Amino acid sequence: MNAPVVLFAYKRARELRATVEALRKNHLAAESDLFIFVDAPKKAEDWPKVYEVHQVLDELTGFKSIYRDYAKSNIGCADSIIRGISYVLDRYPTAIIVEDDLITAPNFLDYMNQSLKQYENDKKIYSIAGYTFPFERPSDYPYESYFVPRHSPWGWATWRDRWQSIDWELVDYPEFRQDKYQQKAFNQGGSDLVKMLEDQMEGRSDAWDIRFCYNRYRANGLTVYPTISKVQNIGFGHEATHTNIYNRYKTTLDQGSQRQFKLSPQVEATPYYHQKTLQRYSVVTRIYNKLKTYAGMR
Repeated sequence: MNAPVVLFAYKRARELRATVEALRKNHLAAESDLFIFVDAPKKAEDWPKVYEVHQVLDELTGFKSIYRDYAKSNIGCADSIIRGISYVLDRYPTAIIVEDDLITAPNFLDYMNQSLKQYENDKKIYSIAGYTFPFERPSDYPYESYFVPRHSPWGWATWRDRWQSIDWELVDYPEFRQDKYQQKAFNQGGSDLVKMLEDQMEGRSDAWDIRFCYNRYRANGLTVYPTISKVQNIGFGHEATHTNIYNRYKTTLDQGSQRQFKLSPQVEATPYYHQKTLQRYSVVTRIYNKLKTYAGMR
């Protein structure tokens, strides 16, 4: 059985139309159950945008079944996603998660379902990522997946047992906050992780994914990535919640004709790809990104 697809939307109808159109074109769309969750707006003036999103989703077809959940009052970004994924994983052993600003390749669902089956019994794997940076694949690397100690929320999948193991309150955070060794170890997934966790725990952000990534770190877990991206993010702009103007994450999207993948059986961080990922999240790269964003907003 294919994993159900969980789609989250809010108030961006234009991006959502592109997201659902691409998702409908997936080879496995008609064989997949779709669960839709839409949060209610924080501000009354945003209701027309949310209603437009409802209209887009009310007309959606092309899946095995469609379940729609439209919130009556604002839940919040993080709690809305945690609630929706928990609802689905209480009923299914796996789930594939997509948000309303992602374009998926036609073989996205193929890749996700194969990866979920391949790594189901390896508890070190916490999640399957659909997105990857456009890293050049080494000529001697035989696989179409790699491993990095960092979660990616842009089109991803996980299992019930991994999800239900998450401590969303992060009860051991005070200990972590005082331990430089642990912070250095967490940043092996990228030098921005500790700061993002601080922002979450000190109320400066409303994010679920950094808490998921922290729990992955605590379990010494990894995320599986494709060597060619199955996802492109189109949500960079003024309406986006967690992204900015300059898109340093633009990647090469798989054309989607391949439907069987050679997945790596070596469940450990892949040195070449791990190093490349660290470079992308380095302080120098992040400063450059901010400067480009500032220039684009002028």
